[in-house]
Amino acid sequence: MDSAEQKYRRIRTELQIGVFALALVFIAGTLWYSLIEGWHWLDAVYMTTITLTTVGYGETNPLGSRGRIFTIVLILAGVLTIGYIVNRFTEAIVEGYFIEGRILKQQRKFVDSLVEHFIICGFGRIGRQIATEFAAEGTKFVIVDANSEQVRIAQSEGYNAIQADATLDETLLKMRVRQATCLVAALPSDAENLYIILSAKTLNPNIRAIARASNEEAVLKLQRAGADKVISPYITGARRMAAAALRPQVMDFMDGIVDSDRSFYMEEFLIDAQTCPVAGLSLREARLRSQSGSLVLAVRRQNGTLIVGPTGETIIMGDDMLICMGTADQLRVLNQILDPLTSASDRGSLNNN
Repeated sequence: MDSAEQKYRRIRTELQIGVFALALVFIAGTLWYSLIEGWHWLDAVYMTTITLTTVGYGETNPLGSRGRIFTIVLILAGVLTIGYIVNRFTEAIVEGYFIEGRILKQQRKFVDSLVEHFIICGFGRIGRQIATEFAAEGTKFVIVDANSEQVRIAQSEGYNAIQADATLDETLLKMRVRQATCLVAALPSDAENLYIILSAKTLNPNIRAIARASNEEAVLKLQRAGADKVISPYITGARRMAAAALRPQVMDFMDGIVDSDRSFYMEEFLIDAQTCPVAGLSLREARLRSQSGSLVLAVRRQNGTLIVGPTGETIIMGDDMLICMGTADQLRVLNQILDPLTSASDRGSLNNN
């Protein structure tokens, strides 16, 4: 099935061909009456105009048999050409190509402005839920799906969605994958997700790539392809169901963190050794808990070491990743503590606006 952009380009090309053909017919008629019949150029233009529009006026100057035969041919060519243009134009109006064209231009303008955004490949059941979560977090993202119906549904829900084949490098480049922060391959086909991850990592080795997998074998292959994280909805769902049966209170707590109506959030903060005032201090000295109310659950060192449940003696080092939990307000205060320069800049920008 042709994408919306391909359909728009096709109808635009057909209209251009029709207008070009009509112009050729008009020029041919004018040249004939002017050069062959020897008429003044204004008479030639006038005769060609009334002939093509079939208004029924008489001959501007007397015509011989040859001239009348040419006029008949000119009328037929004009009727066919104008009929073709009217047919294409009517189809464009009925099927909404002009509105679609305006929407496509707006989409291209939006995509061209994307920087540090997220790309969702596939708007099925998984992709739709991902989009809901991103929207709830205020994340800037764009959806790519080859299915026109899925794209229509995504657009009806207010998302920026493009109909295209996400497995193609051309599509990923249009989605500005080189400027993107993260890509999520959520198509139902493991093979297609594999192609997407390979292409994305080739075009932007620094992008964080998340992939969906249907089984453990696919998980391993996607990891080999360069996926930073591979999630199998079936495996993860089964584990959550087992945990809900064995440890229901723990699952209720976790659901309170990850559900859409949650009151607590988990967030990660990267420590900048140059700007973070608590870099080099211990957690006790930094007093993050007492100042913000948020809880530091874990610390991931630059070398990948994960410290779960850090103590007060744990030192906060440059390039550490702090994984914290708290309310939205608590995490906002914590962000101001850990990154005061950026937070002050954001507040100044808001005040200026």
